[in-house]
Amino acid sequence: MQINTEAKPYDSINVTPMLDLAYVLLVVFILMTTAGVQGLTMNLPKPSNKPSTEQHEVKIVQVMESGALMVNGVGVTLDQLEVQLDAARARDPKFSVMIRGEARAPYNGVIQVVDLVNRMGIANVGLITSRIGT
Repeated sequence: MQINTEAKPYDSINVTPMLDLAYVLLVVFILMTTAGVQGLTMNLPKPSNKPSTEQHEVKIVQVMESGALMVNGVGVTLDQLEVQLDAARARDPKFSVMIRGEARAPYNGVIQVVDLVNRMGIANVGLITSRIGT
């Protein structure tokens, strides 16, 4: 029996594993760049060194579990809310609107209030949040 000790050079290189790695890196790159683009733009308040002495009116709009709306504890419809916000803006152009949705409130009710406030052009808007269980 004769053993062939002569080593032959390979005629070609198998590039399949290298292409697999390149495709995986390409997919990861695409996912990471698109994930960074999506999101919600928010203007966060900037802290100041001196406290503000201005007092402005605040309207707290609450969306109940039943879908009903309350403004500072008084039940209103969406049309009545618009009238109240318009009257408050006439009294104080820098008044604030705080929106609080109950935990089981329909999401559509909160969106309707946010859309109304945006359509009216009210600048000082906030969302009231609370800890779970409170």
